[in-house]
Amino acid sequence: MGSSERGPIVLYGMQLPIQSQSAVYTESWETGAGVDDLVEVARAADRGGFAYVACCDHVAIPRRLAAAMSTVWYDPVATLAFLAGATTRVRLLSHVAVVGLRHPLVTAKQYATLDHLSGGRVILGVGAGHVREEFDALGADFEGRGALLDESVDALRAALGAEEFPVHVGERYAFEGLGQRPRPAQDRVPVWVGGSSPAALRRAALRGDGWLPQGDPRERLPGLIAHLRSLREAAGIAAPLVVGAIAEPLHVGTPSWEVGRRTLRGGPEEIAESLRAYRAMGVGQLQVRFRSRSRTELIDQMAAFATGVAPLL
Repeated sequence: MGSSERGPIVLYGMQLPIQSQSAVYTESWETGAGVDDLVEVARAADRGGFAYVACCDHVAIPRRLAAAMSTVWYDPVATLAFLAGATTRVRLLSHVAVVGLRHPLVTAKQYATLDHLSGGRVILGVGAGHVREEFDALGADFEGRGALLDESVDALRAALGAEEFPVHVGERYAFEGLGQRPRPAQDRVPVWVGGSSPAALRRAALRGDGWLPQGDPRERLPGLIAHLRSLREAAGIAAPLVVGAIAEPLHVGTPSWEVGRRTLRGGPEEIAESLRAYRAMGVGQLQVRFRSRSRTELIDQMAAFATGVAPLL
């Protein structure tokens, strides 16, 4: 992370539209959008200096949750690999991969290949998951998903390292003498841990290179960040940790339509002043989302943020 005369620079990235369509955040235009729209948004992020584009992970949604979550969840590896070929510099984040649903060697093969093909642009965001039916259908341990994720991260560290024949011996997984190539282009694929529960914070502090919170309100973040750092310090881990936050919805300028009372709106300096509060808390990367009624409006908002707001961060 760099710095400027104003202080440390906050990186900014975004969850891609279209690829996941939960009722919580999907804009109406996304339901009729397609591949071309997704590609153009990713290219706009690439042009606009966004640190990453992110894709979610669900294998299948049970009927009881379909109305709220929808069943539209693109596969993250396939989607990010496709978009890697349409972009040049923006990083590719799984936010988050439910790695306990798959054997670590399968996950390692997928993301190592993606990192190799993209020239070292992968950030592996991981989380415990929350949909019991997915775990049941795939034969994974839902009740033990926290411990499952802990060991999966350890196994993935080994499998995504420099060794062609990685070694891991744990309670659930054990492998050695099994080679995987291609290796990742990066010496170390960053692992960002998602979640805001006490277990997730501990996991991020002890095992992560970064922390992806669950969309916690601003007032909760300073306490969570302080706890995260105290856990890491107590464990004697000196390596830097990328602390993330998810900003309120944004609209750069004066909207001509109802964007919602929680949406931050106004000119670049007004929005930047509000977002600088995250930097003061110790946030190093900020995930942003823009209210929009079309692909064109979204890309215009992204450009307005990149040229007007981002330099002030």
